[in-house]
Amino acid sequence: MPLQYLFKDAMVLNSIRDMQEREAAAKSFFEKLNKMNLPDKFNWAAEIFEGIHVKERGDQPALIWTDLDSAAERRYTYREVMQNGNKLLNYLRKRGVEKGHNIYILCPIVPETWFASFAGIKGGLVSVPTATTMTESEIKFRFETYPPDVVLAFEGLSDLVDNALQNAACTPKAKIVLGKKDGWVSYTELESESAEAAPADVGKDDVLFCFFTSGTTGLPKRVGHSATSYPVGHLSTAVMIGLEPGDIHHNLSAPGWAKWAWSSFFAPFNVGATATGFAFTALNAEKYIAAVAKYKMNSFCAPPTAWRTFVGLDLSKYDLGSMKYSLSAGEPLNPEVIDQWKNATGNEIRDFYGQTESTCMIGNPPWMEGKMRLGSFGYPAYMYDVVLVDDYGAEITDAGDPGHIAVRLKNWRALGLFHQYIDDPEKTQGAFKDDLYYTGDKAFIDQDGYWWFVGRSDDVIKSSDYRVGPFEVESALIEHPAVLETAVVGSPDPNRYQLVKAFVILAAGHEPSRELALALFKHTINVLAKFKIPRIIEFVDELPKTISGKIRRVELRKNEENKKKMKSVLPNEYFYHEFKELSSKK
Repeated sequence: MPLQYLFKDAMVLNSIRDMQEREAAAKSFFEKLNKMNLPDKFNWAAEIFEGIHVKERGDQPALIWTDLDSAAERRYTYREVMQNGNKLLNYLRKRGVEKGHNIYILCPIVPETWFASFAGIKGGLVSVPTATTMTESEIKFRFETYPPDVVLAFEGLSDLVDNALQNAACTPKAKIVLGKKDGWVSYTELESESAEAAPADVGKDDVLFCFFTSGTTGLPKRVGHSATSYPVGHLSTAVMIGLEPGDIHHNLSAPGWAKWAWSSFFAPFNVGATATGFAFTALNAEKYIAAVAKYKMNSFCAPPTAWRTFVGLDLSKYDLGSMKYSLSAGEPLNPEVIDQWKNATGNEIRDFYGQTESTCMIGNPPWMEGKMRLGSFGYPAYMYDVVLVDDYGAEITDAGDPGHIAVRLKNWRALGLFHQYIDDPEKTQGAFKDDLYYTGDKAFIDQDGYWWFVGRSDDVIKSSDYRVGPFEVESALIEHPAVLETAVVGSPDPNRYQLVKAFVILAAGHEPSRELALALFKHTINVLAKFKIPRIIEFVDELPKTISGKIRRVELRKNEENKKKMKSVLPNEYFYHEFKELSSKK
């Protein structure tokens, strides 16, 4: 089949031991890929997963899953993942689900998430990964925006989903629950379905993935990825990581976020590696690293928040000798953390960068080990023509000058780049201008070509490995009768990179107080996902604004940076962690 040789070439490339030779091979590989015309039809599940991996390594482990709390374990070969995915697809087809219909996946880290992702691709369905931390109002918004044809959810979320479906006036063709729930079909009933299924006729530009992502001036927008932009596009991610056939790879990320699709699904499955998943209620660093050691991980990707926790352990207690590659993504990682991990394990943590709208576009590939500059996030991946531009779109060539990270489109259009925000031409037009795609982030390049992250061009807050849109938090706060006006920004934090901070102007008749701050914290807990809850509330008399009345969040952020340097706390500033009443709701 036409694209099989590309994936086989990538597997050979990542098996090259001489890193100088591998770098040259990667450059040549992507130069060819960037210029080629893709076939009109492409079904990754049938052509790559089945056509290469099931055929050539059907009995090799494809997925290893464990529950860190109960020690339960499940293992699946490539053939078994295919068979389980086919059973789900056959069940859905019997209920009138066809190519182009969507499937909302609201599951934690369980094997069924992998099966559903495979089934969606093979059946030409639009997968809508949805975080299990979503509130009823957030799920309702998604259902109203994009009515579900299929919902796959775990039992603990089924009541909330039912309420959201009712309030959004949606009736899906199928509701499947992991567990038991009246009105739902238990996933166990799918076992009787056939393990063989015909692939859908999928066009290369057919949308197969819909990610709701936060924005700064509105409610979540829908990022649409195609049958090629994610499967083929993530060859850049697989090469950046360095995965080869038979490797065991682990990624600390939850389903519902693009990073899970990046590193827990496509990167390993593109090259015949083994994916792994660890379920847990609360992250226990010792248990987690013990599992990484137990399963002899060859590569491990985690967000900086987790890395900072892991290096605080006595790592000499764990056998991490199988580890070849350690990776970080989500925000800049402190150099001292990289040093501590290297001293303990012998390999460096390589930072890389991308977005929901892309695959891996900038990073430190394997051949950069020993040549990295700690704190730099590397240089552009060969799939992307990444440039730094000023406010007018002109390329910046002077070392050290900050600019906007953009992808140039006139020479070639990177295969891993999304095409549009679904049903939102205005936001699409705002991101694609003058043959450039603007990422919304800023960086600078040093005199030797290393890229250094500066921050967001817009106002999206980066807290741990989550992105939080200020508008959603502001909308939740403004619902409280005591709030007249509010502005939300990211406040610098050494552990989470940024904390969500809300500046609040009170309505007449209300005065700043600890009790009112507590009431606002509790209010947001009821309407927002946990990672979006403000961690700092400051009552203010006014907000900085432009002449046209727009809030100058950039000024608020700058003030926060200065205040953190001075280590000052204002009289009307309240911190979530200081409220004992909220200690059980972190």
